[in-house]
Amino acid sequence: MNKRNLTTDVMDLLARIRANTQSVEGQELLEVAINALLFITSTGQRYAFADFLEYLESNAPPPVVASFKTREEAETWLNSQSEPPDSTLVLIAGQYHTVMYIRELNHRRLLPLAVIEFHLGRLKREGLPPAVTSFDTREAAETWFMSQTEPPAQSLITISGESYLAVYHRNVNHRALYPFSIALDEEEQSENDAQEPPQ
Repeated sequence: MNKRNLTTDVMDLLARIRANTQSVEGQELLEVAINALLFITSTGQRYAFADFLEYLESNAPPPVVASFKTREEAETWLNSQSEPPDSTLVLIAGQYHTVMYIRELNHRRLLPLAVIEFHLGRLKREGLPPAVTSFDTREAAETWFMSQTEPPAQSLITISGESYLAVYHRNVNHRALYPFSIALDEEEQSENDAQEPPQ
């Protein structure tokens, strides 16, 4: 299936389903879905959407729209946007943040999220694959990672016997090494939250 032309095929399918849907509410919901795909194609995001579909199949960390070395750089970027991309993800010093934007108030913030920590936790729970390579020092691992012209979205390596995930965000050309020691387990977190008494 060609993901680059997928939007047209899906819009055609949704239009056929809508034509055979009796419920007015169902027709309206299908119309919204068709218009969402039309928005993707008419705003030039067809390739970005195809890349997103590939991400969903890859089991890689969530994609980001930008990467910054410091919080100050990120804040400057956020404040320079006429309309920031609400709810999207960015990296600040390798850590995930979400963009919060309320158009009516022109309120904008960057909120940290434990995205990579939960991603590492899920990978641990599912069972880690063999490491592709190992290093004695982090510096040697970083030199190796930076020398890769087109690394995979994620790969497992070890540094001094500890497992790390080497993550490459191709669209923003950002590379980061995350130790599995920071992993969080989302299922355990949900169980702990459920056991906490209400405030």
